Amino acid sequence: MRVSAHARSGGLKAGERRIGWLFLLPALVAFTAVIAVPFVRALSYAFTRYDLVTEPQFIGFANFQALLAAPEILGAFITTAIYVVAATSGTVLLGLGWAILLNQNFKGRTALRAFSLLPWVLPSTVSAFIWGWVFNSRYGVLNAALLELGVIEFPTAWLSTSTGAMAAVIITKVWLSIPLFMSFFLAGLQSMDRDQVDAARCDGAGNWAILRDHILPHLKPVLLVVIVLGVIGNLQQFDTIYALTGGGPVRATTVLSVEVYRRAFDQWDIGMASALGVLWLATILPPAYFYLRHLLRGV
Repeated sequence: MRVSAHARSGGLKAGERRIGWLFLLPALVAFTAVIAVPFVRALSYAFTRYDLVTEPQFIGFANFQALLAAPEILGAFITTAIYVVAATSGTVLLGLGWAILLNQNFKGRTALRAFSLLPWVLPSTVSAFIWGWVFNSRYGVLNAALLELGVIEFPTAWLSTSTGAMAAVIITKVWLSIPLFMSFFLAGLQSMDRDQVDAARCDGAGNWAILRDHILPHLKPVLLVVIVLGVIGNLQQFDTIYALTGGGPVRATTVLSVEVYRRAFDQWDIGMASALGVLWLATILPPAYFYLRHLLRGV
């Protein structure tokens, strides 16, 4: 019996689909084992009383009610909001400014671009220890410089004050994220028609007018993606904050990620930590949805 070309074509497409699923299988298994299963288990623990010793006991929404009534949880949400807004804004502004500088023609530009990626290459925990040394009250570089310049008379314990500790974790995160944001902005600037800028300069436009009327409108899609990615990343930030301040002093830098860690591994309250993790996830979902919707709009 002869097989038609249509049948052969359909069989080939079915074979291609099977091969495609075969290639996807390792990723699906890894995703299920590393993300899906732990997420479902954490979601189920959120409705239980569980301390890793006794069996989980179903208690309904009691964990969520206790969290929403706890003043320290509201404080963690406020601290997280302050941290996210400050770190994202600082990274966007400095990353954009640095990208504009590196987009100019000057000698050594390539070397400076490569050197600018150094904070991104270093592990975040290592960077946190470096900045911890900078802000150290006894032998820190910052105190040494300020004392030498006569700005302060005595060493300041920067990480022992609420304002100083929050400023330290924000500066550390901004320093870590500038290379990534700069790369996005620099790619956008490279695609910009320089003739428009040159024509604007010939018409007498200054730097601020060029930035406002030409550069920012051109970078608007990139700026939108960068801000959303920055918000998502800063909402998830844990390692640099915990390595630098441990969430202190007196909960001054206790963001939601640090609070979840403390509930789970200091107090061994897995049920409460899981419930807080669900609330934490709820803060990440809106920007994540917005980013994916923007990303897939043209697909």
